Amino acid sequence: MKVFIENEAGSRIKHEHNEKTLEFKGATLVSRAFPWPYGFVLHTTGEDGDNVDCFVLTQRPLHTGEIVDCEPIGLIEQIEDGEVDHKIFARLQGEAVVLDSQAQETFKDFALHVFKHIPGKTMKVGRCCDRQTAVEYIHRHSDRNETV
Repeated sequence: MKVFIENEAGSRIKHEHNEKTLEFKGATLVSRAFPWPYGFVLHTTGEDGDNVDCFVLTQRPLHTGEIVDCEPIGLIEQIEDGEVDHKIFARLQGEAVVLDSQAQETFKDFALHVFKHIPGKTMKVGRCCDRQTAVEYIHRHSDRNETV
């Protein structure tokens, strides 16, 4: 699967792009730095109408606007303001990375605090699911019915 990197690890700047054309729309400052590169899976549409969100668990610096080949390794359920907004976790091709309990806790802490600056914003983090669940989720939300 191809992932468009929207936000860089370690940055509190949240870039926004038109997720279908990849055109830059703007940037805002968030309350927490992104723990890993964050973007979205190309050619997908999630329940919220946006592309399926994806964190790439890597130590390699990935930059805004980069498109990288990834393998899904898991999914964490998330509800944002009452809407399903699950997150795919992926690794770069050839990297040996796992979605362990430490990564899950890092994500949960990030998700529950990243939008603290927005009054009334609600986030709920659910269970962590395996690679197969992530693959099925991406396939169900694919705009092209491609295999992952």
